[in-house]
Amino acid sequence: MIIVIDYNMGNLKSIVNMLKKSGSGAVISRSKDDILNAERLILPGVGSFDHGMENLQILGYIPLLQRKVLEEKTPILGICLGCQLFTRRSEEGLRPGLGWIDAETVRFDFGENPSSLKIPHIGWNIAAAERPGPLFPETHLEQRFYFVHSYHLKCSDPADILTTTEYGYPFTSAVLRNNIVGVQFHPEKSHRYGLEFLARWVKWTPDRSE
Repeated sequence: MIIVIDYNMGNLKSIVNMLKKSGSGAVISRSKDDILNAERLILPGVGSFDHGMENLQILGYIPLLQRKVLEEKTPILGICLGCQLFTRRSEEGLRPGLGWIDAETVRFDFGENPSSLKIPHIGWNIAAAERPGPLFPETHLEQRFYFVHSYHLKCSDPADILTTTEYGYPFTSAVLRNNIVGVQFHPEKSHRYGLEFLARWVKWTPDRSE
């Protein structure tokens, strides 16, 4: 059973609809029992970092997620804000993140080189595989996904970086650590590319050795 976690931070129905198109069923749930019994979890999210962490805390989900993800090694997919919540902290807020990925969430900063690029980064862009594998197989075809975000992950460990995307400079657009996958893009808005990615994630067997 795939559970899409409802913590009042995202458009959940579009994720479920896309999973159905990929041939997989999923349930939107706020039930702690459903989370504990889930075979796979999805943590979506649209909004601010602190609000997301606050909602997880108020609903009592953080201990459940720590158990499922860190102890039981249940596969989890974080989407957009959900991916950012996997990090230690964010420049957007004051609350600590879940800390599953050794990374910070930082705002786009084009430094001393003014850019005509706007923030937030909105629209289609390419996710280039840094670690080709079951989730992002090596292919001559460009993998294009839809993005809407002002912040992105800055990983301390390059081994966690799954894909990068260019927007003023290369940034991390997907991460992978054992059973934990996070994507900055929205697969549910990315048409066939998102459909193919979700289908691969559903079939993917993570490395639970660590």
